[in-house]
Amino acid sequence: MGSKTILYATHLEAGGKIVDFGGWDMPLHYGSQIEEHNQVRQSAGMFDVSHMTIVDIEGAQAKPYLQRLLANDVNRLDSPGRALYTPMLNEQGGIIDDLIVYLTDSGYRLVVNCATREKDLAWMQEQSKGFDVNIIEQPELAIIAVQGPDSLRKLISALDPEKSALVARLKTFQGLSVGSWFIGRTGYTGEDGVEIILPQDEAVDLWHTLIDTGVAPTGLAARDTLRLEAGLNLYGSDMDETINPLEANMAWTVAWKPEERNFIGRSALEKIRTNQTQRYKLMGLVLTERGVLRGHQKVITDQGEGEITSGTFSPTLGYSVAFARVPVDAEENCKVEIRNKLIEVKMVKLPFVRHGKQVF
Repeated sequence: MGSKTILYATHLEAGGKIVDFGGWDMPLHYGSQIEEHNQVRQSAGMFDVSHMTIVDIEGAQAKPYLQRLLANDVNRLDSPGRALYTPMLNEQGGIIDDLIVYLTDSGYRLVVNCATREKDLAWMQEQSKGFDVNIIEQPELAIIAVQGPDSLRKLISALDPEKSALVARLKTFQGLSVGSWFIGRTGYTGEDGVEIILPQDEAVDLWHTLIDTGVAPTGLAARDTLRLEAGLNLYGSDMDETINPLEANMAWTVAWKPEERNFIGRSALEKIRTNQTQRYKLMGLVLTERGVLRGHQKVITDQGEGEITSGTFSPTLGYSVAFARVPVDAEENCKVEIRNKLIEVKMVKLPFVRHGKQVF
């Protein structure tokens, strides 16, 4: 038996198929993965992401601490509410985790992955030596993500006037507090929407209110196909501590300026850039014929072999797509080994889908 979120009984009542996910008992789907996927692309769906780890960083040296800890630069957060996506690296430039950091009135709020919780917290504590900071985990909070083209409209109609007004004025990648809630206009689907951080004892009521408003409960399976279509990495599949951001299609998350900011992993990444020793790149693969691309399948290119890191059938596109880590000089045409046969596929830049439309 794994850990359970406050919404666990609610998932069972709704017929959710429960699976282990990073040590948590979470709903894979509530009957039809494809229907849930399409609901998010076409209207609005919601996810229980209360298994994610919320960490508040406070203290006089919170900013310099995070400027050292994270590859992206929190100095870019120029007003409370602004958010930033960033990797957290080891000294070799490998990705310990990827996370979102918000600037708040009292410091910073980080949302990190559940499966990396223990190592993340240990690393944060270790790197805090010499800094006047407090690292405060917030296990008493739940998170509900509401995503889809109709998500904001449905939320505004469901919430009280104060919370509705905040949702209406939030900008993309901005998160602000309203009472005991924290609402961020962020997500993991390639659609518009918000992630609501709220006290656990209010989560079940919100979940039922959203159902009454026409927001569909959505499980992990659809969350995975949605994020894959949107070109969003999954930690442990598309990146880990052996992979650096340059190899994970995440170079844009590394803030090189100012040059004097010595974030952890900078020296290793600069050597790769200077010596042009990047080994791989992360690209998209498209298979429009029959067959499904899956993780760990071998990719054959003119520049050598690569590997699929994530693959699935895309409900939006109607055929199979995948992420593949391939040699950095690999070109458009390549093949994938499926059941001992080499199948031609097309290599494209990520993402595949944004706001329900093909973009490659």
